[in-house]
Amino acid sequence: MGQLSQSESGRIVKPIDHQSFSSARVLVVGDVMLDRYWYGDVERISPEAPVPVVRIQREEYRLGGSANVAFNVFSLGAKASLLSVVGEDEASQQLEALLSKTGIEPFLGRDADLKTTVKLRIIGRQQQLLRADFEAKPQKEILASQTERFSQLVNTHQAVLFSDYGKGGLAHVKDMIDQAGLAKCPILVDPKGTDYSRYEGASVITPNKSEMQEVVGIWHNEEELKLKAQNLRQSLNLQAVLLTRSEEGMSLFDKEGDFHVKAQAREVFDVTGAGDTVIATLASLMACGFSIRDALPWANKAGGIVVGKFGTASLSFKELIA
Repeated sequence: MGQLSQSESGRIVKPIDHQSFSSARVLVVGDVMLDRYWYGDVERISPEAPVPVVRIQREEYRLGGSANVAFNVFSLGAKASLLSVVGEDEASQQLEALLSKTGIEPFLGRDADLKTTVKLRIIGRQQQLLRADFEAKPQKEILASQTERFSQLVNTHQAVLFSDYGKGGLAHVKDMIDQAGLAKCPILVDPKGTDYSRYEGASVITPNKSEMQEVVGIWHNEEELKLKAQNLRQSLNLQAVLLTRSEEGMSLFDKEGDFHVKAQAREVFDVTGAGDTVIATLASLMACGFSIRDALPWANKAGGIVVGKFGTASLSFKELIA
């Protein structure tokens, strides 16, 4: 069982236990991706252009996008279902093969005209040298069919998590949020873009600093930030806005006011997927009955752990409570 402790704000941190996690079910909806890594040695500069020549030695595939979010839920010990759209291509087959090695229950719509999103990262000397993205937006017909599937799944889960990467997989997110609201389960959204009106009625949205500024504008002090965040929360009928602020930690804005947690003091190796881990931890705990405020210190700790790992990463329940 997680130990009782006290956060910097003086708030007692609610303990967690593995048994509660194992009974929680989280439905993850959004854009899935295949994260492909090519590792190699860099020994010289190309004579054709001022770029390094990487001699590839091995390849690695990982779940990306909302699939990584679902994997984070699963890794923590909760049950995860994944609803998304993929193409009928090699990348989708590799994604399915990776998912089959986990306990995630996939519900993947298919579109023969869609190219499954792939992010290729070329790594030399433990540093990312290049990232190449391969993507195309899905057709509305496939998305509509997944909206129908969502209505069948939502009532069997204790939390719904929308992972929006702006690839078109959440074109019907407003309808899904309305359905989840009727099911009276927590609704978490990792947002994208500048139109947050489609997330109206969610329990909490989790923008990072740059995403928040795209929507509400730049703030010059904490009081101005508080005003902008609370106005956004009220205009969208949200329970809370959780702003992730990298080295500044996280700030939660809800009807009680604002609540801040400091960033975990540890060496940052790679921030890839840290936001996925944060919202997956929140969703898993809220599916267990935690309030947003009680779940926040644990989510902050989880994010602090994964930034010390390389690439798209997750963490276990044991790592979280250690």
